[in-house]
Parts: sequence; structure tokens; C-alpha cells
Amino acid sequence: MKVSTKWEGNLAFTMENPDGNQLKMDARNEAGGDGTGVSPMEAVLGGLAGCMGIDMYMILKPYQDKLTRMEIETDGERNDEAPKFFTAVEITVHVDGDVPASRVWRAVKLSDEKYCSVANSLKADLSYKVILNGEEVADEKK
Repeated sequence: MKVSTKWEGNLAFTMENPDGNQLKMDARNEAGGDGTGVSPMEAVLGGLAGCMGIDMYMILKPYQDKLTRMEIETDGERNDEAPKFFTAVEITVHVDGDVPASRVWRAVKLSDEKYCSVANSLKADLSYKVILNGEEVADEKK
């Protein structure tokens, strides 16, 4: 896997994959950037959510026609000193549709433990919450 990341001036960079898809990154204004793109650490959180989302969609294949929404929020806590890596990330998975809570939790766990390369590349503690049809559901197998 290879990407090219090109400097665009000041603290802005554009990443491009071999297919020509791009992601613009920039530091926030308070960090000296212009805030014209996602920060690299926001890109990590988005990558985690995207990776888990792809896994979960594939794992929930028998329920794909019953899914009306899947949204994954990631909230990361960072180390106080440089390097400011993520120490913990809370992942909230919102799913709407006619899907059993046990299946959603199974998809979350399989993604976390087996399939999500991004989750398994982070040294942060990952915690999960599932909101099914607007209500938080507990993991019955805990």
C-alpha cells in the first residue's frame, strides 16, 4: 500500500492514493495552519471509523436490506506531551434498522478483535457503545 502526500503551502498537505482519490489535511488555525482540511489525527479517527464501518457492513450482510443508518463517532483522548498519540478512543456506533442488538455487538467485536487493521494499529485503549434505533444497548455477552 502506498500513498503520496504533497505539501500545499504553510501546514497544508494533500494525500493521494494510486487511484487518484485525495484527502486534504491541514493544521487547525490555533496550531498555525489555515484549517482548510482535516488534521492528520482527525484522519486517523476517520480511518478507524471507516475501517470498522466497512467491516460491520460486511459482517451484517444478512441484514443489509434492513439497515437504514450506520454512523460511527470516534472521540479520542491524546497524550499530554509530544508525541500526542491517542491514549484512548471511545467509539459510538449508531445503527438504525431491523437488526438484533446481539448481531450489532458481534459485528463490533469481530471488527475490533479480528478485522479492523486501523484498530489493531493503534496503541490506544478502545471502548465501545452501541446505539440501536436511538437507544443504547448493552453487550449481553460481557
